[in-house]
Amino acid sequence: MDLLLRSRLSAMIFLQYFIWGAWYVTMGTYLGTTLRFSGGQIGLAYGSTAIAAMVSPFFVGLIADRFFATEKILAILHMAGGIILILVSSLSSFGIFYAALIGHTLCYMPTLALTNSLCFHHMENSGRDFPGVRVFGTIGWIIAGLIIGQLRLEAASMPMKIAGGASILMGLYCLTLPHTPPKRTGAPITFGGILGIEALQLLKKPSFAIFVAGSFLICIPLQFYYAFTNPFLNEIGVINAAGKMTMGQMSEIFFMVVMPFFFARLGVKKMLLAGMLAWTARYLLFAFGDNQSMVWLLYAGILLHGICYDFFFVTGQIFVDQEAPRHIRAAAQGFIAFVTLGMGMFIGSWLSGSVVQHFAAAAGTHHWQTIWLIPAAGAGVVLLLFAIFFKSQETPPCES
Repeated sequence: MDLLLRSRLSAMIFLQYFIWGAWYVTMGTYLGTTLRFSGGQIGLAYGSTAIAAMVSPFFVGLIADRFFATEKILAILHMAGGIILILVSSLSSFGIFYAALIGHTLCYMPTLALTNSLCFHHMENSGRDFPGVRVFGTIGWIIAGLIIGQLRLEAASMPMKIAGGASILMGLYCLTLPHTPPKRTGAPITFGGILGIEALQLLKKPSFAIFVAGSFLICIPLQFYYAFTNPFLNEIGVINAAGKMTMGQMSEIFFMVVMPFFFARLGVKKMLLAGMLAWTARYLLFAFGDNQSMVWLLYAGILLHGICYDFFFVTGQIFVDQEAPRHIRAAAQGFIAFVTLGMGMFIGSWLSGSVVQHFAAAAGTHHWQTIWLIPAAGAGVVLLLFAIFFKSQETPPCES
């Protein structure tokens, strides 16, 4: 891939994740501190991305893949999503705020698959070229967090305005991207093909069925981190919490680089178990950390993000790719995304919000130790069950 094309795709991926990172991490602090939304309402707000993740396969499979050039539909979705997000930043009533936020995520979430698809279309060797481009997404998320944290905007609506403006800029930039025609023009439209139901045949394999169940269950306690870490850190007085949370994405880059080393030595099951163990450990570290002598426990919990994300989610994607026959690999990946980023994260958003609301204390504070012990216990139970029941036929990693 030539340098110019790589630069154009890298800029696209940078903006793609800058948008999400600018508002998503600190929204819980803004909603709880400034708008005084309850824990349950904050949980529902974070579940908006899960709702959109469940809907987006229909949109991508039914419309984007069949009727429009990818760069044009990306432009439309990002500009519309940016305008809606700027509107969201001005709303203070939960009902209309929630509805408008869902409107934004319905525009944004399909673009995750579409930007990947555009990259793959223009890469000669995606296995070789895509990681070097995708890492700019993590960098974009880091830069967004550093800006928001440094400017101390975590309890303000400004992060949504910044993200909305970046989304409109992204929409305009998409119009300059290489032409990428729809891939399935004239292909028959089936409900199963859109949702990835063809992948259900893989559930006949016990290892795959246990993997799906474990992935779904682990995503429920995971949402405690995404929705409530920033409010937690701000409440206990951590300065520049959003900036410090970017240490998690920095560790993600490191562990992505060293993943092949661990994968070759540990295999699928041990990698997945390491990811689950990291989630359990992270919540225990949060439960017993503070902003005084034990602040290092909080930083350790944040730095575990590389293992939490890479060892579980990326290894899971590799496992699905190994287990699924070539003709249904895309359907299988879509099915797993629906189960985890959709169903699992939605239930996790509702549950995390309910737990945080239940353990609210006086003057807007919370019993955080009890709150964090609940997802720690949940992740620990899933870890134990997965260790007992999951059996994988280890396959040596493919040479690139």
